[in-house]
Amino acid sequence: MVTEVSSGIKISVSTQYEAQYSNPTRGTHFFVYFIDIENQNAFPVKLVSRHWIIYDAQDNVREVMGEGVVGKQPHIEPGEHFRYNSGCDFKSFIGKMRGTYTMQNLDTGSHFEVQIPEFTTEVPHFLN
Repeated sequence: MVTEVSSGIKISVSTQYEAQYSNPTRGTHFFVYFIDIENQNAFPVKLVSRHWIIYDAQDNVREVMGEGVVGKQPHIEPGEHFRYNSGCDFKSFIGKMRGTYTMQNLDTGSHFEVQIPEFTTEVPHFLN
């Protein structure tokens, strides 16, 4: 698990390889990532949007941008968590992801960015 705190928001990420959705002979490796977002600020926030940068070991780079996460724009009160999971496919056995969330301070209406820590995806037993 990797964790990072920026602008008073703690982001923790872990991953899991999903063999049943992967097809290594066709170069498809699917991973689920689990995100925990904790608001350590003294004010409530809203997760407005996401921006992901996704890399694989074959020098392919993808960007994904959009509103909210998993179809939601959650409000997170001080001291509360929002947890979700999503997935991503890779053409290589190893990859990595990083990104940002745009958050809104619900007391002032101002927006700020939060760093999503870089994390790697690795097919189990690939590097043994």
